[in-house]
Amino acid sequence: MSIEQVHRTTLCHADGRYLLLYGDHGGDELAPLPVGEHPPLHLRWNALDARWTAISPARNTRPQTAPTADAAAPSCPLCPGGPEVPFAYEAAVFENRFPTLLADPPAAPDLDGDTAPSVGRCEVVLYTPTHTGSLATLEPRELARVIAIWADRSQALWAVDEHRHVLVFENRGEGVGATLAHPHGQIYALGHVPSLVRNRLEALAGHRAAHDTCLTCDVVERDTASERVLLDLPGFVVAVPFAPDWPYEIHVRAKRHGVRRMHDLDAAERRDLAVSLRDVVSRYDRLFDEPMSYMMVCQQAPAAEDGTPAEDWHLAFEFLPPNRAADRTKFRASVETSTGLFINDTIPEMCAAMLAEVITDARAVTFPEISVGAG
Repeated sequence: MSIEQVHRTTLCHADGRYLLLYGDHGGDELAPLPVGEHPPLHLRWNALDARWTAISPARNTRPQTAPTADAAAPSCPLCPGGPEVPFAYEAAVFENRFPTLLADPPAAPDLDGDTAPSVGRCEVVLYTPTHTGSLATLEPRELARVIAIWADRSQALWAVDEHRHVLVFENRGEGVGATLAHPHGQIYALGHVPSLVRNRLEALAGHRAAHDTCLTCDVVERDTASERVLLDLPGFVVAVPFAPDWPYEIHVRAKRHGVRRMHDLDAAERRDLAVSLRDVVSRYDRLFDEPMSYMMVCQQAPAAEDGTPAEDWHLAFEFLPPNRAADRTKFRASVETSTGLFINDTIPEMCAAMLAEVITDARAVTFPEISVGAG
């Protein structure tokens, strides 16, 4: 199969934020936007829990539109002609105007506890110019392009010495607090390894020390052989995890040892990832005959102390939907929040059986191979 190259064009807003355009676009002039000020932006150290909290009051001023399926959305800031991309585009990435992290953040304030500058990046990824749609309904070329963009941006952000963790994610639907309906995701580059990610690194290291095997390889083998498996492809296994926090949680995990980050995927694995993502979101949206809200996180290997990615980490996309039934939502309440002990109101194997009964067209779709080059 021939490789289609998507050209990346870099523009700059008047406030200094970059705009990356992938593919064809209808202009290169950007309208002036109000210059954001972020003096209170900083990190505070939670000494009792040994983790950082980000203080980011600018997020309270973010624009919002009702997350509806209306095809016409004149107030959507992400549609072509909006403030971020004021002309036609195919796909785009821009620095968030209301960030939690900055490449050159203000100095941390001197307070009665430990603080640090909010070093990092916050990017918004526009999947498509069309206001409606999802990972289940994007055209094959669009989804393949999104995956290529994730890899392109992840690799660029990992190349910055100050970045210790890069997180690709998507919040979809009112059920998880999404404020904009336009199909999009985000990428955060962090200047530290978050506590939950450190916990996973410790689990991998402990398993390696005790058994001399890769814990993630063992999980892949167990999930593939289980009744919780939903889709088994050469490059990825799609399954309800053994111990899910959320009733209809699904993990899409790379099989090959050594695939730790997005740019480690080969062409066949990228196509398998596209099939897997389309399959998962299709199952969600058909399970209760309406779009299901979810949080999606791409778990890439964080930087170890020497800057290299963690050895036994496998790239994974984890889908975390709040539904526990068609008309019931699971909330992260007192026990989960205060102890980390999640209480799942369902049996994982039963949820997997329900999801397995949903028929999708994902395996029948042909996805092109796309790479990114500078325009």
